[in-house]
Order: sequence, then C-alpha cells, then structure tokens
Amino acid sequence: MVAVSTASARGVPPKRRHVITSTTGSRFFSWKLLILLCVSLSCVLVLASLFSLHSSYLSNADSSNHFKVTRSTVSRTFHGPPKIAFLFLVRQNIPLDFLWHVFFKNGNVAKFSIYVHSAPGFVLDESTTRSSFFYGTQISNVIQVSWGESSMIQAERLLLAAALDDPANQRFVLLSDSCVPLYNFSYVYNYVMVSQRSFVDSFLDVKDGRYNPKMSPKIPREKWRKGSQWFTVVRSHAEVIVDDDVIFPVFNKHCKRRPPVDNRKGKLNLKIQKQHNCIPDEHYVQTLLAMHGLEGQLERRTLTYTLWNQSTTKMENKGWHPITYSYANASPQRIKEMKGINHVYYETEFRTEWCRVNSTSVPCFLFARKFSKGAAMRLLSDEVVGHFQVSAMLDTPP
Repeated sequence: MVAVSTASARGVPPKRRHVITSTTGSRFFSWKLLILLCVSLSCVLVLASLFSLHSSYLSNADSSNHFKVTRSTVSRTFHGPPKIAFLFLVRQNIPLDFLWHVFFKNGNVAKFSIYVHSAPGFVLDESTTRSSFFYGTQISNVIQVSWGESSMIQAERLLLAAALDDPANQRFVLLSDSCVPLYNFSYVYNYVMVSQRSFVDSFLDVKDGRYNPKMSPKIPREKWRKGSQWFTVVRSHAEVIVDDDVIFPVFNKHCKRRPPVDNRKGKLNLKIQKQHNCIPDEHYVQTLLAMHGLEGQLERRTLTYTLWNQSTTKMENKGWHPITYSYANASPQRIKEMKGINHVYYETEFRTEWCRVNSTSVPCFLFARKFSKGAAMRLLSDEVVGHFQVSAMLDTPP
C-alpha cells in the first residue's frame, strides 16, 4: 500500500504552494526594484538639471565678470588743485616722448598725472623712454589690443579705471602714440578745466553698415552714435564708462570689424562684404553716453584734430584713413590752420558745432594726430608747446 500525504489526499501537490509563493515574491521584488530604479533615475535627472542650471549661471556670471572693470572705491575729497589725467593708449613705447616731455616740463606737476596702456610686459624706464615723466606710468592691468576689436575699448576702460583711483583726477584725456599737443600745458589745462562738460565727438550714424540689429533691444537703433574715439571726459562720465557691464558685452558680441577683401577667396568676398563692418572704438563711448541720457552734458566734438583722406589699398575697398604728418607738411602755416578752426560740420545731422567753452568762442582743437617723429621735432623747433634746449635731445635711450 502506498502512503498518501494529507496534502495529496486533498488534491494539492505538496510543492505547488511553495512554487506559487516564490513567483509572487519574485514579482513583488521586481516591481519594488523597478520603482526604486525609477525614483533613483528621477533623482539623477533632477540633480543633473540643477547642476546644468548652476553651471549655466556660473558661466554667465563668469562671462559677465569678464567684461567688468573693477576700480577701488575712493573718497571724492582731495587736497591741492584738480588734475588732468593724460591717458596714453599705445602699441608699445611712446615714440613722441621727447615732445611730451617739453609739454609736461613747462607745466605744473601738481596739475597732471600720466597713465599708459602698452603691450603686456612692456616697462617704461630709462632704457625705453627719453622722458622721466613716463617712468613707471604703465598701468598694471593690461591686455593685448587689436585694432578694430573690442579690446581697444576695453583698454580705454582699464586706463580710466586706473586714473579714477586718484580722486584729484577730474578730467581724463585719451591720446594715441601719434598725438601731439598744439598748445602749451597752461592753455590746455585752463581750456579743459573751465568747462563742466565732456568733449566727445558724437553724431547720428545713418548708414546701415555699422549697426547690427542683433544689438536690439539693449541698444536701440535711435541711440546708435558714431564719432572719434579720442575723448576728454569729466569724472562722472569716466565712472559711467568704467562701471558699464551692459553695453560693452553687446559690443563685444555684435560689433565686429569686417574682414578685408582677399582676392584669393573669389566670390566669397561678396558674402563677406555684406557683413556688418562695425569698429567698436568709433561707437562705444558715444552710444553708451547716449543710452544714459547724458548727451546734454557733452560738447559733441573731439579736441583732437585728424585729417582724413579717402584712399584704396590692395586689401581694402575705398575707405577713409588718417594722414600722417611728416616734417615737410607740419609747417607753422599748417599748424596755424589747425589752431584756427572754430567749428565742425556734421552732415548726418545738418549740424554745425561752433566751438565754445562756457559761451566763449575758442579754437576747436588742443591736440592733433597722426604725427611722425620728424613732424614732432618741427613742433619743438617752432616752440609750439614751450621752450626747450636742443642739448636735452642729445641724451637718448639705446
């Protein structure tokens, strides 16, 4: 006789109940694991999204900080006379330092300061300049500057930031390495200091080639201005330029110089020449001050004379280029003509800017460019900027 278990007698296989229990637990465990994985994956995605947003924020913050020019907070009170800060934006050395030496020597050292933005690593000392006035005047924060790029206006802002550290600096004059004074220091000082306005060449730019619609809405078309980069500004306007972290990034992104014509590119040149040809230093300060509603505080003209000539080069179409004065064409008569100009006409606005300071008629220009060494020597010999001794020119650096 075969023994039958109670479970078998009831018609239930002895192991069947165990099988059912194992399958149910396995399925429950699988669902539990799946839910856990989904929750974990969701957490990972959320964390990744948060990290991405954080990285984007840091990237934008770094980008914004990249355009900021820091300056120390200084007291507005100072002792002694107010000073003019002469800001030299140069490639490397000061080629006309001998002329400026005479200019500053015939001035009052308590009434001026000098700042130079030169190539990174370049030092102005006895071996690189004839004039002791320029020793150690290069600013510490410098960048590599390229013509037609935003680095030019960034260098201007760095010069202004350095000069703002001295509360006695109340006027700021931007000059190039080819600029010369047309008057002695006393005349320049009185002219600039007696006016409470900035001298910024600014006019409407009605041509479509410079303004990039992508600048809108931060820079609307009606606020777009053009003019010479060589400005003379009061302290409050210098602070506006240095503190700007809105307009400069737009210029850096959308105001680009168009590449020159390259005959090797053939028909591609036609496409290239359709690009916006924006020169940042001819628009930035003018547009920025217009955006801040400060045009009513400006004499909308430059104090630096430049003679422009339309010419054609192998790499460019017809364009305007500043004439460089040599010894031969820097005659006393030519200098007299520059100093005799009393108004400037702006065609785009049908505006004649009569040169006045506090309602008094004055010559339009205190400085001129572009002057060669020979032309600067002629100004010295004619004692345009003051008396000098020829022997002082004999001791030159190597």
